[in-house]
Amino acid sequence: MGITAKEVNELRKQTGAGMMDCKKALVEADGDFDKAIEFLRKKGQKISEKRQDRNTSEGAVFASVNSNGTEGFAMSLQCETDFVAKNVDFQNLGKEIANLVSNTSVGSIEDILNLDMNGQKVSEVLTENMGKIGEKLEIGSYEKISGDTVVPYIHAGSKLGVLIALEGGSGDLPGLGKDLAMQIAAMRPIAIDKSGVDADTLEKERNIGREQALAEGKPEQIIDKIAEGKVNRFLKDNTLLGQSFVKDSSKTVEALLKEFGGAKVAEFKRVEIG
Repeated sequence: MGITAKEVNELRKQTGAGMMDCKKALVEADGDFDKAIEFLRKKGQKISEKRQDRNTSEGAVFASVNSNGTEGFAMSLQCETDFVAKNVDFQNLGKEIANLVSNTSVGSIEDILNLDMNGQKVSEVLTENMGKIGEKLEIGSYEKISGDTVVPYIHAGSKLGVLIALEGGSGDLPGLGKDLAMQIAAMRPIAIDKSGVDADTLEKERNIGREQALAEGKPEQIIDKIAEGKVNRFLKDNTLLGQSFVKDSSKTVEALLKEFGGAKVAEFKRVEIG
């Protein structure tokens, strides 16, 4: 049967697939739109299978909080190329999944993939979009935190997202949370304070300090003191509370928190592409 340009264009509007793909699908389906859509979805499945070993090193990070700002999430939607990551359809797909997640309590990537999205599972939607886009798509990371005040932050370029949860405090806590999230994005702390740093990491820094002091010919009786100084400098540079505040280096983040009624950082998470 003959397939008209109007029919091809209508299928393209419904699916987002290319014109030639839509025409082929309609020909295969004898003009039946539902069968044509199924054909395109199967094409997406074939693309998915072919590209399983492809590296999804590009993409974008999406983050959001619930209506009362006490629970937040960040996730990465990943693809193969930066060109696709910047594509409007890819960005809209990420936002749609993020909006779905923000209104649903999920705890893992698997939970997200099983969510219902306009009558399909998210996993099926991703497969279908692989057919349209021609690249492997996957949710690469997912983090979720809760607290009295949860603030999300997406760094310029959408390759990095930060979530931070504050407990207690007073004043502009969302503003404080944003400043601290930007601090975390820029300064990459590994923990909130010393209690969150692995003992093996501290011992490694301690040993480096000892070796450096010995190599410099320092007296034996001060080697351990020098090593502890090395550990303290490491903690200052690599824990959030110990770092100098990026907007005012005259104070530490710990001192800044005291200015907001003794607010405490309960938790933070980074989600990054690459």
